[in-house]
Amino acid sequence: MSSSTYLLAGQVSELERLQLQSRVWEPSGRRLLAEIGDGRGARAVDIGCGVLGWLRLLSQWVGPEGAVVGTDIDEAMLTAAARFVAEEGLANVVLANDDVFATRLEPASFDLVHARFVLTPLGRGHEQMETYVRLLRPGATVVLENPDWGSWHFNPPAQAAEQLIALVCEAFARWGDAEAGRKQLELLRSFGIQGNVRAEVLALPPGHPYLRLLLQLVTALEARLAAFVNAGELERLRQQAEAELREPGRWGTTFTLLQSWGRRAP
Repeated sequence: MSSSTYLLAGQVSELERLQLQSRVWEPSGRRLLAEIGDGRGARAVDIGCGVLGWLRLLSQWVGPEGAVVGTDIDEAMLTAAARFVAEEGLANVVLANDDVFATRLEPASFDLVHARFVLTPLGRGHEQMETYVRLLRPGATVVLENPDWGSWHFNPPAQAAEQLIALVCEAFARWGDAEAGRKQLELLRSFGIQGNVRAEVLALPPGHPYLRLLLQLVTALEARLAAFVNAGELERLRQQAEAELREPGRWGTTFTLLQSWGRRAP
């Protein structure tokens, strides 16, 4: 799989969006890892780690005696991730350019496999899950995180922004799997894994940079959106949404982060 097959690949702004996104959702990941249990000395992999992903969280979770591998197929993302790892002094983290559909990672070598926001844009859940399960040691844990779009809104209502949300969801429905988050438990079950689920929604106050996620996604998806929306109309909506998000007092709620996890049979 080349990086161009990933729905959001190839944008400079995508690197910035992914780093912000990782920081925004770090507390939810920390809470989930606390629920999973003690990870000291474990070996973990973050599939599709991008520029940050769960690398810092997993580094802390496994401790100095553990090891973390972060994988991606985009060299620009791995370069940015390498800078972060060095700056943070994450000595137990290594990075690898690896294709989830033709992985070179050793089978049955990880105590935890994590994949966030990779089922939705790729839309090949069963194939991806085959890789995740193959990487798990007996009794090890797999964690899936994907969005449910229903809670993504702006307050007071922003008409153009809401229309853009609908277009973004349509793009994922056409070229990925917009409903992947809702299917996670079923996907785990199909591989004999009894899954758990939890959900988090964030309220973003006025001026929060993650309020602009929508505009960043529209930029990243522009070529795809052109297949079903007129370029002039898209630009009109984008400009109107920009103005809406600059209005004083505008706040919002994120999509729902659905977190599903379970253990492979011993």
